[in-house]
Amino acid sequence: MRSLRWVRSSRKDYGQFPGHVQDAFGFQLYLAQLGLHPPSAKPLKGFGSGIVELIEDFEGDAFRAVYTVRFATAIYVLHAFKKKSKSGIKTPQTDLALIRKRFKDAETDYDALRKDEHGTR
Repeated sequence: MRSLRWVRSSRKDYGQFPGHVQDAFGFQLYLAQLGLHPPSAKPLKGFGSGIVELIEDFEGDAFRAVYTVRFATAIYVLHAFKKKSKSGIKTPQTDLALIRKRFKDAETDYDALRKDEHGTR
């Protein structure tokens, strides 16, 4: 099973979701850790393969969690947010830019983990 790692404020943001949403996403992230495809997971457009978005609607609000499966031994949650736009289904550009930045942070963290595992630090 892959480890689950959180990038920057993604864990805190996720913790502010309603309990129902946390439970749904938590189970789906667990499935991803096991190498399975979560039910609400879909590729995030514009990122190529391996960047995945979870979607959960609850009481009229739309919640999203974005993670990556591009690393062999870890799942990184890059961003967790409540979609604010009521019109259109596109993810706002500010969120997409944040996801790109956090993916780079995840790459850096994963490289450091791999170096630690091999004792090359």
